[in-house]
Amino acid sequence: MNNSVANTGRLAWAALRMLLVLTVVTGILYPLAVTGIAQGLFHYKANGSIVEVEGREVGSELIGQTWNVKGTENPDPKWFQPRPSNSGYDPLATGSSQLGASDAKLTKMVGDAKKQVASFNGVPESEVPEDAVTGSASAIDPHISPEYAEIQIKRVAKANGLSEQQVTKLVDDHTEGRTAGFLGEPHVNVLKLNLALKDLAAH
Repeated sequence: MNNSVANTGRLAWAALRMLLVLTVVTGILYPLAVTGIAQGLFHYKANGSIVEVEGREVGSELIGQTWNVKGTENPDPKWFQPRPSNSGYDPLATGSSQLGASDAKLTKMVGDAKKQVASFNGVPESEVPEDAVTGSASAIDPHISPEYAEIQIKRVAKANGLSEQQVTKLVDDHTEGRTAGFLGEPHVNVLKLNLALKDLAAH
């Protein structure tokens, strides 16, 4: 009986020591090491890829946002507009609409959105690309396709007093290719494009 109690005590003490060691290693040392490496080598990305203008945070390269007329829900013609967001670009409420491709409600939403985008940009509905009328799975996609950016050029140029050639060059300069040359599709970051547009219009 005494040997059994002693063995149980030794096993319990060994288990407790292992728990303490693993707690220190995985709960303290490892997180500190990973955080240190991230902050040292990938400081910008590790902190959310926050974009600052004149010392003020204006957004993140990783999270889309609205570009509406101040105080309204109407898109501002001066800016390139992002793709639709089921969550209103709220990063705390990400997710798609959960509507299937054959859902009549989704079909109507897409149809209405296509008419609105075409009218807003002064182009035929046939020129409106898919990403202009459909949201991403995350609802906070910061990118649009080059095709969606292109149909906005005329409107943006006129609203900012710029030539279409100037704005076209801006879009071309901010069009990023496929990741690693084969992953995904070419895309344009709306935040970076609009910040460059602001600088161009100011000068």
